[in-house]
Amino acid sequence: MDLRTTVERAQRLKQLHADHQPLVLPTVWDVWSARTAADAGFPALTVGSHPLAESRGADDHEGQTFEEVLAAVRPIIAAVDVPVSVDLEAGYGQKPADLVAGLVEIGGAGLNIEDTVHSDGGRVRDTREHAHYVAGLRAAADDAGVPLWINGRTDLFLHAEDPSAVLDEAVERLRAMERAGADSVYPVRIQDDDDLLTAVIDAVAVPVNSTAHPVKHDLARFRRLGVGRITYGPLLQLATTDAMKDMLKPWAP
Repeated sequence: MDLRTTVERAQRLKQLHADHQPLVLPTVWDVWSARTAADAGFPALTVGSHPLAESRGADDHEGQTFEEVLAAVRPIIAAVDVPVSVDLEAGYGQKPADLVAGLVEIGGAGLNIEDTVHSDGGRVRDTREHAHYVAGLRAAADDAGVPLWINGRTDLFLHAEDPSAVLDEAVERLRAMERAGADSVYPVRIQDDDDLLTAVIDAVAVPVNSTAHPVKHDLARFRRLGVGRITYGPLLQLATTDAMKDMLKPWAP
């Protein structure tokens, strides 16, 4: 994809975040799911690492190389006329500049970056290290002339036995990512906890991303809480799987 189109899509993605409260980005995994979501009227999409891996018979948690992910995502982005953000896990061991260069080359309009480093034994980056990585992504995007939307994710709640016990640390990390240039922040695994969601929303000035299930969750609730951005993670693919099984079951021998 040419650079001008990539820039235009990135600019559109930024405007969509300003226009919608929240902006819902269906999490897709192949050309079919991307076209289906776009045809349903969604103005932007995101490619999720988990459903992408499932669709390709690979493992999540960086079970594919960065080059394999780019090769798989390129036709998805080319198949639709809407901006597409890409979940790039913890960066596949790439330097921020190389990660941004690869994403821009295939036409990505944004990215998700998490702090669980799967390529390094699943350790979690500390607050300063993760913010430094986000800052590197922002600097690389600025150098490339593409206003990529950076969604900074933390897995602190995900890894905690008691999520409320890590709230202060998580807020510190979210604020550090915001200062480093993240356009939105993503505290994973608190989508069903109104108190924790409210606490992190009140703590930062950028949109907060929440995971949602397309059937079991209620958009009005997320809007009432002040969530700024919604993605489905693997849950849209899982819901589609359940629906497909239900349709096929009467036909099974």
